[in-house]
Amino acid sequence: MVKVKKHVLVIGAGRFGSAVALTLAEAGHEVVIVDRDEQPLRPLMEVVTHAAVADGGDEEALRELGVDAFDVVVVAMGGNFEAGVLATVAAKNAGASRVIAKANTVTAAKVLTRVGANEVVRPEHDMGVRLAQQIATPSIVDAFALGREHEVVEVDVHDQAALLGKLETLALPKRFGVQVLAVTRGEDLHVSPGAAFALQAGDRVVVIGRREATDAFEREVGG
Repeated sequence: MVKVKKHVLVIGAGRFGSAVALTLAEAGHEVVIVDRDEQPLRPLMEVVTHAAVADGGDEEALRELGVDAFDVVVVAMGGNFEAGVLATVAAKNAGASRVIAKANTVTAAKVLTRVGANEVVRPEHDMGVRLAQQIATPSIVDAFALGREHEVVEVDVHDQAALLGKLETLALPKRFGVQVLAVTRGEDLHVSPGAAFALQAGDRVVVIGRREATDAFEREVGG
């Protein structure tokens, strides 16, 4: 599989913004990060493509950075609600096609969506939900939302009867309303496995479905 290099602008060099920038840069993507203060940018300068002291809420400054040419703009200023809103508005007005904004509260998330954010993340809330899911359902390796109605779930196959055997026999779409996207077996990744593919103990299966379907699936495989 060919990895597509992304061009990402991160606004805000706090813990969240720095983590996003470093992770993307280390994965080989082009990352530009800006912050009003030079100090938090210093540890990042040797890793990211470019680090600049700039006001992320200044529309003209974002235009000069070529914000409309980035694949994604991440507004990582959840600790400063007003600054996050201003940066989101400025980025959209300057031509950003996709803005992902960080929010600390439900209200902040709603406001950021209203002013133009294409996606809003609430890191502490989302991590709390994932931890709760893993505690309640140990078989679930990971889960994340895909839009408002769908979810992708990754499950370890141990000895659950609901997940052993050929996919055509298991009939997961009919029984649960979920589709198998991929299966990891050891070092091998099987993408879109066919009906004759048989799930074995030790496999890790990734499925997608509406939230109510994945919930039912989780309850079944989690015992």
